[in-house]
Amino acid sequence: MRLKTSVKVPDNYRRGDWIRILDEIDRNVNLLAEGKLSANYNATTAAPTTGIYAKGDFLRNSNPSESGSGGSKYIIFGWICTVSGTPGTWNECRFLTGN
Repeated sequence: MRLKTSVKVPDNYRRGDWIRILDEIDRNVNLLAEGKLSANYNATTAAPTTGIYAKGDFLRNSNPSESGSGGSKYIIFGWICTVSGTPGTWNECRFLTGN
């Protein structure tokens, strides 16, 4: 998901709270720009059907299980967005289990 542009912050936030929040945002944006952090999101059980995503975004599978037939069984590790959009185009990332 992308950052929300209409975030409402409680009136009781102090200057120190804002500085800490902005420092964390700065750190993560810089890590992304330097290629040291990838756009990973919380695990889910299926590729998204709503939300705005960019090419390269990745969602982990929170409920992996072995699928397929003998000799070519696999686990779906997650989903990768290959075309930006709402929700974008998603492809499974599979790992063969050797079974």
